[in-house]
Amino acid sequence: MKKLSIGILLFSTVIFPLFFSGCKKKEKQQLPIVIVEKPSKEDVHILGEYVGRIRAASYVEVHARVEGYLERMLFKEGKYVKQNELLFIINSAQYKARLEKAKAQLKKAEAQAAKSKRDVERLTPLYEQHAASQLDLDNAIASLEDAEANIGISKADLEQAQLELNYTAVTSPISGYISERFVDIGALVGPGVNSKLAAVVKSDTVLVDFKMTALDYLRAERRNVRFGEQDTTRSWQPSVTVTLADNSEYPITGYVDFADPIVDPQTGTFGVRAELANPNQRLLPGQFTRVKLLLDVRERAIVVPRKAVSIEKGGAFIYIIRRDNKAEKRFVQIGPEIQNNIVIERGLGENEWVVTEGYHKLAPGMETRVINSSDEKALEALREEDRG
Repeated sequence: MKKLSIGILLFSTVIFPLFFSGCKKKEKQQLPIVIVEKPSKEDVHILGEYVGRIRAASYVEVHARVEGYLERMLFKEGKYVKQNELLFIINSAQYKARLEKAKAQLKKAEAQAAKSKRDVERLTPLYEQHAASQLDLDNAIASLEDAEANIGISKADLEQAQLELNYTAVTSPISGYISERFVDIGALVGPGVNSKLAAVVKSDTVLVDFKMTALDYLRAERRNVRFGEQDTTRSWQPSVTVTLADNSEYPITGYVDFADPIVDPQTGTFGVRAELANPNQRLLPGQFTRVKLLLDVRERAIVVPRKAVSIEKGGAFIYIIRRDNKAEKRFVQIGPEIQNNIVIERGLGENEWVVTEGYHKLAPGMETRVINSSDEKALEALREEDRG
């Protein structure tokens, strides 16, 4: 009997502790495993995407300003031309004749004025000596004034004739790339006939037109962003990037230089314009492009992975792990979503641990087994455990 009591005592002192130890180990192993990480603080660039159309900074049509037959073309189509470079020559015979006639008319008027002046000079002393009548002197003075007026008219006619002759040599109004000719050599050109001869495009700088929603504008305004105005107090400006014809990103950044103050009531949008340098002519006027506009920069914003945030009727929430390894359900105010991250506006501190994986197993106040997302060894061990 004594031996039996001693055996029971040994069983209770050895086996029971092992049993409870195994239960505790089992209980510890059954704690939900969560992966956590701290939120990052980043400068978040908020972009708006729009469809835009590229146009040249300057597009000037070359017109014939006088009527005549087109005699010569002095440029290569599609090539670069300089401002005031000679492009076309219109037959100038009739305009040379008009110029010579205007010169002759001016000489005639000047001759008549000289005669009238001599008459006035001759009659003035005679009138003073009562040898000529007042009527004679008045007629001489009137004739002089009429001759002087004719000189003014003749000079104006001469200038007009000179201008018309000059217009027969058609020059480029700006520097840029010239289009193909719109009329053939030998055709009759001029106002009301075929006045449009070609077009010159200045495309080393281009403009991009796109439509922006009134809502985007309102959000930007709340952040004190004024489109079309340079604000030197900010570290950034509303910059624009566009795509090329193959959808690759154009490497040069442009800036918004104009925003229409009137919203289209039918679409709820307003026009915005940006200017970009185009030194290699890679952006072609007339082509459509995807525009990315920097609307705002949230400096030092708190950012968490998008997968850590859940949405329910009460709003957005995340799980954080307290110092005692217990889970806490935290409702937060979310901001813009950037790629796979999301900005937390309110409700989260930068030194708190956020559950990024395993939160679906949690309930508020539940004790957890925590693994830091940066702990590669622990993560690998967890994967091995899952595979086993």
